[in-house]
Amino acid sequence: MSGFEQLLQGQLPKLVMFDLDGTLIDSVPDLATAVETMLLKLGRPPAGIENVRMWIGNGAPLLVRRALAGNMQASDVDDAEAEKALEIFMDAYDGGHDQTTVYPGVRESLKWLQKQGVEMALITNKPERFVAPLLDEMKLGRFFRWIVGGDTMPQKKPDPAALFFVMKMAGVTPAQSLFVGDSRNDVLAAKAAGVRCVALSYGYNHGRPIAEESPDAVIDNLQELIAGCLDSAPEITLGASVHPSQRDSIVVVTRKLWMKVIKALARWRWRA
Repeated sequence: MSGFEQLLQGQLPKLVMFDLDGTLIDSVPDLATAVETMLLKLGRPPAGIENVRMWIGNGAPLLVRRALAGNMQASDVDDAEAEKALEIFMDAYDGGHDQTTVYPGVRESLKWLQKQGVEMALITNKPERFVAPLLDEMKLGRFFRWIVGGDTMPQKKPDPAALFFVMKMAGVTPAQSLFVGDSRNDVLAAKAAGVRCVALSYGYNHGRPIAEESPDAVIDNLQELIAGCLDSAPEITLGASVHPSQRDSIVVVTRKLWMKVIKALARWRWRA
């Protein structure tokens, strides 16, 4: 029995939602390069890659504010300066992602889920404009039917709005879904949506062990879910096999689409 089935009472999930940075890809080197370029242009001292690793996870605007302040609290940052710095950072990060890598076990796990007919979505706090091109650059884009960026919706994780939205689009319930991430924001969003959460130990949880956030499972490699290596899971009789389904083209959830469905989502969210 796979780890996916052990988490959902012997059944494969119908939908698996993934975080991006720190879960599927290690993007810190390129993010740090963009931050250093921004600080240099503003006449500020460099931040260092380890500080950037601590600061990411809450979206680009807060990352930029933390870099300007030199701390997690992002205190005493002028709004006009932050806006100018964000523009510089976005342009710098748009320049390339040569140092970004896919974590071991990710491609194998996504291929396995695709073969089982499990739908997949990506929900990230990274700005929308970077997400689809980066996925294609990493050769991961073909796996995801739904993609939600950090500025796609009015809310971002840890708010569960994006999870509710994707589940609505997929026509599944929280009990049929799973979220895979690496940070406190991911765990909180999954819990608020009533979705089981698996956390990767190698991610960017602001320097804190992800186990402290009490996800349903902590693993070191996504392939552990394929191999059924979750020792604490009970032995459960497998349900019927899930066969691959015909897939539509990838749906990149844009702000325009979000505005069309926000009223329906709100009604569904509060009934769930």
